[in-house]
Amino acid sequence: MNQKLRDQQLRIALSPGEPAGIGPDLTVMMAQQSRDFELVAIASSQLLRSRAEALGLELQIRDYDPAKKPASDGVGTLCVLDTELGCPATTGELDVRNAGYVLACLETAVEGCSKNNFHALVTGPVHKAVINDAGIPFSGHTELIAEHTACDPVMMLAAGDFRVALATTHLPLSEVASALTATVLERVCRILHADLQSKFNLPQPRILVCGLNPHAGEGGHLGNEEINTIQPVLERLRAEGMQFEGPLPADTLFTPTHLKDADAVLAMFHDQGLPVLKYAGFGSAVNITLGLPIIRTSVDHGTAIDLAGTGKIDSGSMKAAIDLAVELAGNASQAAT
Repeated sequence: MNQKLRDQQLRIALSPGEPAGIGPDLTVMMAQQSRDFELVAIASSQLLRSRAEALGLELQIRDYDPAKKPASDGVGTLCVLDTELGCPATTGELDVRNAGYVLACLETAVEGCSKNNFHALVTGPVHKAVINDAGIPFSGHTELIAEHTACDPVMMLAAGDFRVALATTHLPLSEVASALTATVLERVCRILHADLQSKFNLPQPRILVCGLNPHAGEGGHLGNEEINTIQPVLERLRAEGMQFEGPLPADTLFTPTHLKDADAVLAMFHDQGLPVLKYAGFGSAVNITLGLPIIRTSVDHGTAIDLAGTGKIDSGSMKAAIDLAVELAGNASQAAT
């Protein structure tokens, strides 16, 4: 981070997620690393102390004070906005009584970002089933944040400069074609293009677009979505000067030759693009939510309930998510000055 951004002292919120999983472990592990920004964990102080003890790691907690300017902490110290658990959390044991705690941490973080108390939000893994079992309708972080910010977001994962966005997300495969309307696709394309410019400092992003069908429909012999929906949308965007290439066959698009000068890939459905990215960036991929008025990144893995408290986890994705949040927040700060 350059000196100008150091002087600004970014403040990054971290919502660890499910208390019985590895989110608290990752939070404590992040406190063991030096940093030139303020990391604020929105979590139970008691939970973090307990998990640090289980891991054999030092943890000194400093209470979050929004009235004070952000300040980086030393190794082993973490700023915490203390949030009360619904009940004591036991590693590896899900409890519906803590579902409200998980959402309270997240909602507090989103509200803080919306009020500019935090420059960005990093989220740890949540367990959707236990939240729903508690009688709380919940389909995911992205959807909750979208509701609280009144936005229609786009999901993108990144591993370094390899970025894959999704036109549709968590849908049964049988519903993808009907959900992929021209209106939906154009909205996603415009958000992707705009956020690559504003958040990633890419003035003229080059975006490769997958076809929906094998061989991108093979001229209509393997499906008409490319001809009737995807191609017309891309032509309209190209007429405005945007660099969208495609629709291209997904089985050949994800090759070094095609990806060499690409800034992002737009896949038509979840499992068309993400398996490739997660293979390429295993352990270090980051989930980014585009189209929001706030910056939000997340780990690309689940709660790993069976590994909580064991120390046998890889913190690479969490570190990458925090690093990217700092980078994007820095870009936003520079753009605003």
